[in-house]
Amino acid sequence: MDTFTNNSRPLHGLFISWNHNGFMRCDLHVHSIASGMCNTPVLNRICRESYNQPAEVYTRLKQLGMTLVTLTDHDAIDAGEELRKYSDFFLSEEVTVQMPGGTEMHLGVYGITERDHVEIQRRRKDFISLMMYLTERKLFFSVNHAFSGLTGRRSEEDFCWFASYAPAFETRNVQMWPQANESAARLARRLGKIAVGGSDSHTLAGAGRTYTEVFGARTPDEYFSGLRAGQGQVHGAHGSYAKLTADVFRIVWSLWKEKPWTLALMPLSALVLPFTAGHWLNEMRFCRKWSAALEGGEKRQRMFWDMDSSFEANWG
Repeated sequence: MDTFTNNSRPLHGLFISWNHNGFMRCDLHVHSIASGMCNTPVLNRICRESYNQPAEVYTRLKQLGMTLVTLTDHDAIDAGEELRKYSDFFLSEEVTVQMPGGTEMHLGVYGITERDHVEIQRRRKDFISLMMYLTERKLFFSVNHAFSGLTGRRSEEDFCWFASYAPAFETRNVQMWPQANESAARLARRLGKIAVGGSDSHTLAGAGRTYTEVFGARTPDEYFSGLRAGQGQVHGAHGSYAKLTADVFRIVWSLWKEKPWTLALMPLSALVLPFTAGHWLNEMRFCRKWSAALEGGEKRQRMFWDMDSSFEANWG
């Protein structure tokens, strides 16, 4: 093998060496226990968004063939401390951003440092200021689940901002209605945006089931260079009502294990089915509304010259 490697390196790289002719896969949207408490009234006092332990997420993703691993917890990077010892791990977060019109959205920001996290959190309530920082730092970021009502109401203006400044859209998410993913993919194609995918999994069951692959990449830097060059391929599953409901029951089970006293609330678990059904129907309605609004007519992108007089202050 050594003789073949030394004398026929091109053939070795083509047919044998994964490092010379491989691909890198990463689930670009996955949560851990660091994502904090859930945002459902009452439950936000006792139940977490996710009970995934960072080490368990890492092991699960590697078992499913992920070459790179990241965590995208809500406005937090604490879980990354446990995984930074791995050379195939990079730090990321899912940022809750306030739009100029007062709505909120989720932005996946990848390959950051601790200092980036501090500055991102400082600016996340000022969309324009945040965009200036991410652009200056050349950080890769994506609009997550654009056709979902998870972050509340949306406005047409939001999509104009996305079109003008976001380099990428999440086009496949295992928690989303398939049509919501497809609407995001159509919008990304129409706007010439980069498509990325991730599981958005809050339990181990879904982690790594959706991912973004870049052929020929050998390092995290090459992976992101490939994404920016439009060489990424999104693979994996879409969401369904059954998957969502199963995940909610998994979270409830984890709550019971962490806080045994909550077993007294077990009869309330019967409300999970109607709760998830109502949520799923709302997601379908939200997606249909905004898909029809955006695809019914081309909207002019909002550019720098459309901004109000506060832009100069934000730039400064």
